[in-house]
Amino acid sequence: MATKNKYIPLIIGVAIATGVIIGGKLNFTDTSDRLFTTNSKKDKLNRLIDYIDYEYVDEVNTDSIVDVTVNGILDNLDPHSTYIPKEDLKRITENMKGDFVGIGINYYPYNDTIAVIRPSEGGPSERAGIMGGDRIIKADGEDIFGPQLSNDYISGKLKGDKNTKVKLTVYRKSEDKTFEVTVKRKDIPIKSVDAAYMLTDELGYIKMNRFAETSFKEFKSALEELQEQGASKLALDLRDNPGGFLGIAEQIADEFLENKKLILFTRDKKGREEYTYATKRGDFEDGEIYILINENSASASEVIAGALQDNDKGIIVGRRSYGKGLVQREMALGDGSAVRLTVSRYYTPTGRSIQRPYTNGDSRSYYNDYFKRLRTGELADESNIKVDDSLKFKTPKGKVVYGGGGIIPDIFVPVDKSFDNETINYLRRRGHFGYFVFEELDKDRNAYKHVTKYDFINNFEVSDDVVVRFQDYVNLHEGTNITFTVYHDEIRRLIKATLARQLFDDNAFEEILNKEDVMIQEVILLSTEYPNFKQ
Repeated sequence: MATKNKYIPLIIGVAIATGVIIGGKLNFTDTSDRLFTTNSKKDKLNRLIDYIDYEYVDEVNTDSIVDVTVNGILDNLDPHSTYIPKEDLKRITENMKGDFVGIGINYYPYNDTIAVIRPSEGGPSERAGIMGGDRIIKADGEDIFGPQLSNDYISGKLKGDKNTKVKLTVYRKSEDKTFEVTVKRKDIPIKSVDAAYMLTDELGYIKMNRFAETSFKEFKSALEELQEQGASKLALDLRDNPGGFLGIAEQIADEFLENKKLILFTRDKKGREEYTYATKRGDFEDGEIYILINENSASASEVIAGALQDNDKGIIVGRRSYGKGLVQREMALGDGSAVRLTVSRYYTPTGRSIQRPYTNGDSRSYYNDYFKRLRTGELADESNIKVDDSLKFKTPKGKVVYGGGGIIPDIFVPVDKSFDNETINYLRRRGHFGYFVFEELDKDRNAYKHVTKYDFINNFEVSDDVVVRFQDYVNLHEGTNITFTVYHDEIRRLIKATLARQLFDDNAFEEILNKEDVMIQEVILLSTEYPNFKQ
């Protein structure tokens, strides 16, 4: 025992000496997961940022350097791996969650004042008595008007924690009075279904703008309501739908496909494959289905179109879709920011990838593909669609389909040049229709007080004088001398649709525009011309 004890001081001394030597090699400002790293590439990047932070001659915001570095790295991967700064993450997450906590109003920052377009149907503001045309000038006694106030500041005053209250000071122009009202903040849905109504006695119509967490629930509710109205056929409009959550698209595809039908499969860098099959839960497996797509239908929209087309189910109508066959996963970066990193590719049931080609680091040409399609005439004539015979696949019933760049529709519908033109699209992007209509309504909102949505959609006519006033409005605000002789009917229809949106809802807006929509007219023709059509 005594022999063992005499070596203890020696052992302790050696341990301390070893610790000093190792300690001299370590940087104790590093976190534990970096202490024993041997990746010199990562160390190089960290050292460079540290040198700039501590030694560079001028003050530099190293956070911004990190952002640039992250974006530079992702730019050299693929076009869909993206960095989300922390100041944007909350908004993006909220949008994909499908709701937010607020008071429930659609508004314009009109003449530096919050002008209510209309309160959300059934929302807290509507229940509190707020109406379209009201101006909100104070929130809890603080001014929320004036050119110096940002949208973020205003939004911060109106949003808040669920069930908290905010006291609003409101000016009602139609009655020339100011009053106070207390509104309790609630969950406000961000709708994925823009419209759901019957096109014919048998043909229902649903338009979706994205695939968020709540989208399947919205879709299911709309579908059930249409079925109660007699819908045995369905037009699902996915035009301009950029996608969203893959799982939501799979759930919707499951509504149309029979049990055990393959919806898609994914493959990651290690070759691991995951297969998703339809279940017994589908409620529209026996119905006729038409999927409407265009050059802006992407990702989850293409999943649905591809799953149905490859299973010989339904008819895909429109133009070649966007061509995104990559799957991203959102990963937190620890400082409130995140990265959406491509982790796998997905394949349609026949095994085709619809991802269009891309060159790492060359996102400009990738995102300018629309102009290439326009230039080559593909949007006007299906014979100009270029296919790769090496990417030819066959469905179970022998239909030929192609991979390599989007879903090619079964029935091609060219772009409607009378409605989809640069002038009209520019006016819509600039918000001129919305602002003009708001001003028109503000002149006398009581004139529409007793007009029902049905009467407005079917009987109301926009006069030539209103079109001329809109023309004058645009020329005043744009400093131009444009005339709408060529686009007269299209302008008239957009004014009426915008009036319907501000008076009633988005459904009324879509219903009015769809009356002259060539793709929807094609779907109606298909559904009525072949009453015994078997898909």
